[in-house]
Amino acid sequence: MIEFIYFGLEALIIILLALFIALLFNGIERKLIARMQARIGPPITQPFIDVKKLFIKENIVPDNAIPWIFNAMPLIALASSLLVLLYIPFGGMPALLQNYGDLILVVYIMLIPSLALAIGAFASGSPYASIGAQREIVIMISYEFVLSVIVIAVAWLFSLAFPQANAFSFATINEHAIWSVAGPVGIAGLLLLFISSLAVMPAKIGKLPIDIAEAKTEIADGVLVEYSGRNLALLHMAQATRMFAFASLIVALFLPWNLSNIFSLSGTLALIGDFAFFLAKVFVIMFVSGIFVSAASARLKIDQAAKCYISFIFLLSLIGLMLIGLDIML
Repeated sequence: MIEFIYFGLEALIIILLALFIALLFNGIERKLIARMQARIGPPITQPFIDVKKLFIKENIVPDNAIPWIFNAMPLIALASSLLVLLYIPFGGMPALLQNYGDLILVVYIMLIPSLALAIGAFASGSPYASIGAQREIVIMISYEFVLSVIVIAVAWLFSLAFPQANAFSFATINEHAIWSVAGPVGIAGLLLLFISSLAVMPAKIGKLPIDIAEAKTEIADGVLVEYSGRNLALLHMAQATRMFAFASLIVALFLPWNLSNIFSLSGTLALIGDFAFFLAKVFVIMFVSGIFVSAASARLKIDQAAKCYISFIFLLSLIGLMLIGLDIML
């Protein structure tokens, strides 16, 4: 019973901390994008203000909606986004649920927010939301091929380097940097996979140039058009958390180094240093793949985005996988 209470407290702390960091990063993101576009932009605390304001506003359910599905999907989207963070190690700290799941499970869980968003949009009864939901599903199908190749490549390398360990376990991935188990050709393949994962991020989090499911100027916010009040606040929190979670996943896979190993730190100093270094790496990933691209790019058409992921990005990840296979044979 005591262990269960401790487990619940740890999970609650991680969830609250993740929500705070995700919304804070979202505020920094909006400020940086504004500055890059020669605007002043909102204050960094704007996401917190928006969420607080939405929670006290009326939660409107459309007449044509299926109420229980419409109201449940935002909560499912947020819960699944937060659940991912319980499987990913933060810096030198092991993941809370690392013994209860692996990389494959995390990839599946990360599908849930997109599916929940699409299902909620379909349940709203709005034609604009339905168009946005269709676009969300098309994009989701497009980039999942790339993520599958990345997972296969990572597991393949670790299964050969550490045959006794679980190749899909985050404990194995966090303990050994993937770059250290590959040769020169394999490193080139890993670099292509890393670039592919960065290319997937705008679609995974619904940012420009892949914010096609919302497209405010085309379909009036698309999947979010009928949401308001508490439900819209939950969806905003889910989107910010999903961005932080996916960036954390990229860091865990491709950038697992810790300051404690580099500078021989120990104790509390090592814990703080590794956590701060982890957040810095996450922010760099978010800036390169999310913030900079969003500020510099225009929205793609749905067919352009789908073709980009199914053809070019998928081909890039396949070449990375083949280079890893060649490296293994050599």
